[in-house]
Amino acid sequence: MADFDPSDVGALPVGSAGQRAGGWWGVWTLIATEAALFGYLIFSYLYLALDNAAQWPPDGLPKLAPGLLGTGLLLGSSVVVWAAEKLAARRHRIASAAALAVAIAMGGVFIAIQLHEWHDHPYGPATHLYGSLYFTITGFHLAHVAVGLLALAVMLVWVLLGYFDERRHAALTIGGAYWHFVDVVWLLIFATLYLSPYLIR
Repeated sequence: MADFDPSDVGALPVGSAGQRAGGWWGVWTLIATEAALFGYLIFSYLYLALDNAAQWPPDGLPKLAPGLLGTGLLLGSSVVVWAAEKLAARRHRIASAAALAVAIAMGGVFIAIQLHEWHDHPYGPATHLYGSLYFTITGFHLAHVAVGLLALAVMLVWVLLGYFDERRHAALTIGGAYWHFVDVVWLLIFATLYLSPYLIR
């Protein structure tokens, strides 16, 4: 039997072949537990908003423009991450990497919008009930966006290193699933924090 030379195979792919790698089940377990967390937070917000006799939010109705812009950025980034996975599976390494870089930039702009909104509010997390709920919900989501951007950055490096092909791109599927979850959660948060005050009022 001839000796095996690792240099003959080039860069080793990351993850197992197929769509049902261990990480795939792991990320869906994570998504289920995190979805429950956000579900509790959103339920608490709506319950307390309906049970509150005072003006809600205390400083008036929320501005829709920043939330709409952030929503557009996150939804657009989900499409771009999906495209990056498909491009990597077809061995279009540069196009896939460029798509991931665009998604990272869009996520970064979303974070900047959220931080600007935080700065613009005349209240903090300890000012009143609404402030506590607002900063808790958006803060948890912002932390998830940051983790998602880190995952996208790692995938970008792996794509540039040529770790993926048509059989082995499970890591992109797994990371993409987490990013899509972050985006779906934002849709619920947008409906809760930005739109529901107009209905509750």
